[in-house]
Amino acid sequence: MHVLIRAALAALLALSTVLGLSTLAAADPLPCDSGELCLWSEASFVGAPAVMSLSDTTQEECVPLPEGMDARSFINQLSKPVTVYQSTECATEGEFDTYPGRGTYVPASPFVVRAVQIWFT
Repeated sequence: MHVLIRAALAALLALSTVLGLSTLAAADPLPCDSGELCLWSEASFVGAPAVMSLSDTTQEECVPLPEGMDARSFINQLSKPVTVYQSTECATEGEFDTYPGRGTYVPASPFVVRAVQIWFT
């Protein structure tokens, strides 16, 4: 009986921890507004993001990330798809992948991102 009470208390503690963390995450939204592409140098959206938008980024052209920044997580809140590249020149010899817009969250990029390309479609 004593073992069952301990197990029940442990389960309640684990559940309250999970609920508390999910409440905390919901209360602390990520700083990436609609119409923005936000990139972080650390996984899990840690640090200050580099932010791009359609008003300050030429579409369909290769855009290297700011000097000294390599992105390891990103959010695409643009209305357009975005291709992220391992190469600063958007070379397809390295890793690259395209992500749809309107809310694509990538907390751990499969490769280090060094350039992006925003598409018209």
